[in-house]
Amino acid sequence: MAAELDQLPGVGSATADKLLKAGFNSYQALAVASPGELTNTADIGESTATAIIQAAREAANIGNFETGVAVRRQRDQIGKLSLLIDEVDELLGGGIETQSITEFYGAFGSGKSQVTHQLCVNVQLPETDGGFHGRAIFIDTEDTFRPDRIDDIVRGLPDDIIAATMVDRGIEGDTADEAALDELVDHVLNRIHVAKGFNSAHQILLAEKTRELASDYADTEWPIQLVCVDSLTAHFRAEYLGRGKLAERQQKLNKHLHDLLRLANLHNAAVVVTNQVSSNPDSFFGDPTQPIGGHILGHSSTVRIYLRKSKGNKRIVRLVDAPNLPDGEAVMRIVESGLKPE
Repeated sequence: MAAELDQLPGVGSATADKLLKAGFNSYQALAVASPGELTNTADIGESTATAIIQAAREAANIGNFETGVAVRRQRDQIGKLSLLIDEVDELLGGGIETQSITEFYGAFGSGKSQVTHQLCVNVQLPETDGGFHGRAIFIDTEDTFRPDRIDDIVRGLPDDIIAATMVDRGIEGDTADEAALDELVDHVLNRIHVAKGFNSAHQILLAEKTRELASDYADTEWPIQLVCVDSLTAHFRAEYLGRGKLAERQQKLNKHLHDLLRLANLHNAAVVVTNQVSSNPDSFFGDPTQPIGGHILGHSSTVRIYLRKSKGNKRIVRLVDAPNLPDGEAVMRIVESGLKPE
């Protein structure tokens, strides 16, 4: 790959090595970068960086106008990750889309982290069962990831899916065999890569490291197909207080979101983020709950989903915004064995 980068104008062997170490290991990755990123990464001038990016775009055939037919052909490659709840999957047009950011927001205890845990299991299922046969990355900013919860969800899958997944992974035994189930749980946990984000700067760094990890597994049997950030806004909200810090917060949040979206597009992965909420005191009618992040997050999230509590273990899943889907609601339950239909 370094030899290929060497062929671009302005890229010598030393510059190619710096770009590779920073995660720019393909023409596609360079094509969607900004001159500022290359300047900071490889210590080159902005004009040279612009020339490198333009050459990469031409080599990767990125950045030109395309017909609607060509765009539709590209969208045919988009995958849909199932939540294994027919009503919710139907609401989302088949499931969680790859090449986009899906945001789940809601009050404490509404089920946001439960969704991310369930998806980390589902993404590893065979494609015939609604999964992608892929790995998951979990960026944990609120200490929410629990291996025991993954264990519960795996054991709570339908028997036919457990059986198919065991066959897929070469595990001998049946759905009542505890040893086989233990082995399956270990297989699933081994394909979830977890990192704790200690502050907003570290969180942004982890997103950049995610790109490197996705590149490492890109040509393997188990590529990275899901990235979860739980939660996206917690550190930004805590560290940038007051209106004087708002512009800086939004600027950094915007870059973070663009890094995640770039990864989703380059690796055909689904990015799922959870978001905190606040109450709007000016709202006299309807639900005063509002997601954190303002217009930056609103515009960057391809799909926005509002989770709210209902009676008992029921949760209302409301589709708030999606470019190609009508607004609507569905109901699911959160139980010991995971997310289940009403």
